[in-house]
Amino acid sequence: MQVAVDGPEGPHVEILDPIEGFDHEPIAALLADPDVQVVMHAGSQDVAILRRTWGVETTNIFDTQIAAGFAGFSAQASYANLLQGALGVHVAKTASFTRWDVRPLTDEQVDYARADVDDVLALADELQERLSRSGRLEWALEECRRLEGLTDERDPETAYRRLPRVNQLRPRPRAVARELAAWRERTAAAEDRPIGQVLADMALVEIAKRQPGRAKEIGAIRGVRPDVVRRRGDDVVAAVKRGQEAPPLPPDEPRSAPPDPADAPLVALSEAVVRARTLQAGLAYELVASRADLGEIVAAVRRGRPEPDVRTLQGWRRDLVGGELLELLAGRISLAVDGDGALAFNLR
Repeated sequence: MQVAVDGPEGPHVEILDPIEGFDHEPIAALLADPDVQVVMHAGSQDVAILRRTWGVETTNIFDTQIAAGFAGFSAQASYANLLQGALGVHVAKTASFTRWDVRPLTDEQVDYARADVDDVLALADELQERLSRSGRLEWALEECRRLEGLTDERDPETAYRRLPRVNQLRPRPRAVARELAAWRERTAAAEDRPIGQVLADMALVEIAKRQPGRAKEIGAIRGVRPDVVRRRGDDVVAAVKRGQEAPPLPPDEPRSAPPDPADAPLVALSEAVVRARTLQAGLAYELVASRADLGEIVAAVRRGRPEPDVRTLQGWRRDLVGGELLELLAGRISLAVDGDGALAFNLR
């Protein structure tokens, strides 16, 4: 864990090792202090891990990757590319792919870890200055606040919904898939390992289809590793049996109706409008809308349904383009190309 703190002669950097252990309570208190700004880059995983392991809710976050999307950079800009583009600083990735789980760390690794955060506060200052000049700072801070509620803790009983093509299974195999997915989640949590290392998604779905009654039958299913049969075969069979004894599980109701091909021209038009507005504002398009968001908006307006709960119609996004988009689709304003070749809205 690399921590940089403002100091009178520049940032003070500390490298803290969770494997060797340290008292995290003072840092946790700072992360939860709304008067202390916490600077991160692409911090969604960090926030979730800190919530799970330390029980801390990180507040007042300024995420440099998120902010970059409001300052004319890519919404997915890497830390190295952003340092280069915003500050002209080059960070050598010499130790990125070394063994960070082996102790003691080498001098090269420690130096790399320190250098990786030497400029993060300067980067945050530069981005905030740019955003203040453009009037986009509050928008960026609003977007950063979304990180505060992130978690990576998952409900074992609903984990099956993330399985590929699970809604294509019949009700009985779906019930088996639910039990298998719940067992996999609990096993992965108990062993502190990714769920895919316990049992791969496609192998789990195939087991749910075939419903083997003996451990050795599991090994005949493609995608099941021999060590799974050896170490977990009996547990898999037990989960299959629980699913067979449970009530059949019908498919979930789709969250939205499938797209209507007749909506495609209006979705394309909406996408063009959003791209034009984000280009004018110097924002990354990905921050504002996805094609799925626009599809839901178009479908709702065309069919007279209430506004869908999509990000494009909320907060700063609505101010930027969401409100205009609703007016355009409702026929209350029209779209034209002005003398400079830019899109313009006209009241009808």
